[in-house]
Amino acid sequence: MESEMERKIELERKTNETNIHIKLNIDGKGNTNIDTKLKFFDHLLTQIAIHGSFDLEIKAVGDLDVDTHHLIEDTAIILGKAFRKALGKNVGINRVGHCYFPMDDVLAFVAIDISSRPFFVQEIKWVNPFLGSCEENIIPVDLIEHFLYSFTINAQITAHIKLISGKNNHHIAEGIFKAFGRALDHASRYDNKRRDIIPSSKGIL
Repeated sequence: MESEMERKIELERKTNETNIHIKLNIDGKGNTNIDTKLKFFDHLLTQIAIHGSFDLEIKAVGDLDVDTHHLIEDTAIILGKAFRKALGKNVGINRVGHCYFPMDDVLAFVAIDISSRPFFVQEIKWVNPFLGSCEENIIPVDLIEHFLYSFTINAQITAHIKLISGKNNHHIAEGIFKAFGRALDHASRYDNKRRDIIPSSKGIL
């Protein structure tokens, strides 16, 4: 039956700006091997995998001498597409999930609907416009928001993200990514009461 199929996928995306290879196992244990050459970005991607219990491998190279935008955006695109394809027809899943994640000064909230209707809402108030302390590792916060948006659209999900409190950019980003992983995990897990049913009155997602 489809709800018992392995939800694994391997994808590659090559452009004139980036070359990204990804392996994703939705039903994993949070094992990671991530190298984008942006250490703080690697750290954030690791949070999604660990807190979502997804096994995730990413090898990415890009034109970082130009900007970090292409690499971050293209990683979001391929990761979103991988998530969408690995889920198949969404048979037997919870479909929705949410998480309040506390991290020191931060309280982040994320709600996910695996709906096939891409929609993104975010309310994040950053402390300053950049993340990271090393010159080669600095990421504008608008690219963090763009990553979350691009993943959401390419995964064809609905995502609502809200920062409830927070006074430290590092904690804000990390708290949001941890909450995002947890919400994705809950939404994509199987519902044992409806193991062979698509969770929609339409009969399709």
